[in-house]
Amino acid sequence: MRRAVIIDTVRSPFGRGRAGGALDGIHPVDLYADVLRGLVERTGIAPALVEDVITGCVIQVGEQSGNIGRHAVLASGLPESVPAITLDRKCGSAQQAFDFAAQGVMAGAYDVVIAGGVEMMSLVPMRANRLGKDTDGVQLKRRYPDGLVRQGISAELIAARWNISRAEMDAFSLRSHTRAATAEDAGLTARAIVPVDVPTANGEMRQVTRDEGLRRDTSLERLASLKPAFEDDAMLQRYPQICWSVTAGNSSQVTDGASATLIMEETLATQLGLKPRAAITHFAVAGDDPILMLTAIIPATRKLLARAGLGVEDISVFEVNEAFASVPLAWQKDLGVDPERVNPYGGAIALGHPVGASGGRLLANLLTVLEETDGRYGLQTMCESGGMANATLIERLH
Repeated sequence: MRRAVIIDTVRSPFGRGRAGGALDGIHPVDLYADVLRGLVERTGIAPALVEDVITGCVIQVGEQSGNIGRHAVLASGLPESVPAITLDRKCGSAQQAFDFAAQGVMAGAYDVVIAGGVEMMSLVPMRANRLGKDTDGVQLKRRYPDGLVRQGISAELIAARWNISRAEMDAFSLRSHTRAATAEDAGLTARAIVPVDVPTANGEMRQVTRDEGLRRDTSLERLASLKPAFEDDAMLQRYPQICWSVTAGNSSQVTDGASATLIMEETLATQLGLKPRAAITHFAVAGDDPILMLTAIIPATRKLLARAGLGVEDISVFEVNEAFASVPLAWQKDLGVDPERVNPYGGAIALGHPVGASGGRLLANLLTVLEETDGRYGLQTMCESGGMANATLIERLH
């Protein structure tokens, strides 16, 4: 049976998704091109061997329109023979990209493929692709006559459903920053980072090498002082169980970034003298209540473990995207997972969440933790808008 193996994964530093952020000034095509070029250079793969570049990008308008994957391939200097496709599975886009890449290798459709993602949220804001139009349609509104809700309201509903307090969420958020700082100081997260040169207003270049979102000076007191971010009287009338506990401090950060992973057929990798870091072995996608929206990681994880014939106790480390603190906390409670095995190097609350690219950051952390701890299996899962999630299992090879 053909096995899909990960040769390496890289990403850009993550910058705050606002004017003046660390990556402000670079075009998203150029950002992704830099990451693709860095991956090829680091692995030493002959560029002409790459058969496709599968790219996640959520807001495919403006500077991110026109199949940004193909534009970045050409901008990176990869041969014109290398095609690309850009897909959107919301926050799980980059993860879905490497899932599709691995599935293609396992099926025999590819031998060598790059999967990645990019999002410049400072340049192309969320919902810009809707153009102010009705994206629901008559039949969806008929099924959900009260309407769907914003993700922040979903996060509040999750906190209420699983009895997660504001104090628990703030403590989880502080842990995210603390763990991310420890990993950065030890040089662990830096292993995946490709430095990026960003043009400045005066025509010079400045190099960005570190994530910008990490707040080393935060504390429980500071987090507790923040006001709820989504307080809404109409929503409270509709959902009186809401306690208004979701804040900017216990939510993921709006972020710019890109990531890329080289995936190959194992026998070919051996023939080329490349040393795979892990194999991608199992996949699952799931849908769930689109009002709660962010809970599908629970059935996706259960489905993945059942397919692999494993239990939560068999998994060395989990990466669960920190869209909001209530999401991984509910997942932990529902599955009974030891918190020490979840996001050991911090998550999106500290590092940021460039929605089209985040899956690559989770994968990079997952690989490094497995290598540092001599673990075997790693599982990552990502909640997505619309009540969806994907989950992926990897097995360390060395």
